[in-house]
Amino acid sequence: MDWISGLGKAIDYIENHITDDIDYELVAKEAFSSSYHFQRVFGILCGYTLGEYIRQRRLSLAGAELAGGKCKVIDIALKYGYDSPDSFTKAFRAFHGITPSQARSDGSMLKSFSRLSIKISLEGGKTMDYKIIEKGEMILTGYKRHFDGVPGEREDQEFDMYVNTRPLQYMLKALSGSIETDYNVITNINDDGYDFYIASELPKAYRENLHKTSVLGEEFAKCFEHITISSQTYAVFETERCSYPTTIFLDLRKKIANEWLPNSGYRLANAPELVVTHWFRGEKSNQRYRELWIPIEKIK
Repeated sequence: MDWISGLGKAIDYIENHITDDIDYELVAKEAFSSSYHFQRVFGILCGYTLGEYIRQRRLSLAGAELAGGKCKVIDIALKYGYDSPDSFTKAFRAFHGITPSQARSDGSMLKSFSRLSIKISLEGGKTMDYKIIEKGEMILTGYKRHFDGVPGEREDQEFDMYVNTRPLQYMLKALSGSIETDYNVITNINDDGYDFYIASELPKAYRENLHKTSVLGEEFAKCFEHITISSQTYAVFETERCSYPTTIFLDLRKKIANEWLPNSGYRLANAPELVVTHWFRGEKSNQRYRELWIPIEKIK
């Protein structure tokens, strides 16, 4: 119950300071949490970052004020944290689809982004299979993109990356010796987005000699980088076995944050998250599954 009541207090704090320069540390303090842990869990549960929530709430309120009064655009812009009318107009148009000036016209369509509210309901009462693993240092090889938003929730970004980088994936699979297992590394998670890697675990002889013509050669070796993942404690969860586990793992992530994490004695650690996909083929194609490796640390 501490996490639920704390989340409610954090939302109240945001709403009470919506026109102020909001300090994320103070928001997290309301939820009895560190800033990093609060932002990560908030993103998993809500599907958008804390910054996106605050920005959309401000723009929603700004639209309502412009439609309902005669305030100057510059005054509304400054009130909701924009330094200039131009930056406010750009953000306002991206959110509402019209300019601030047009919002004052009768009949203009505006978007409303409602505040979050906490409803206490019975959850859980079901088993969740997991294992705690002390994983030593790993060195993976892959390539990355920087995405905005919350990991997993911007499926179009990740889908586009997979579709348009097939040759790089085939190179990694060929060198790894496994065509049915690949890794995603999710790291550098912050309010602006996250880094997303497609990677494989290569034999040391290949990993250290990518640049040689007998492996990939200089030109193709430049497409990849080595990702060193330090020793870390992980909670490992698996999706159900099915033909397309990529469509169900987001529900599992939310279930972990909502049901397992608050009662586990752990919190999210500031370390890379791993998604291991077992993409079986042929007769075993309906047994595919994903493992979610969630970095954790004991609550002291």
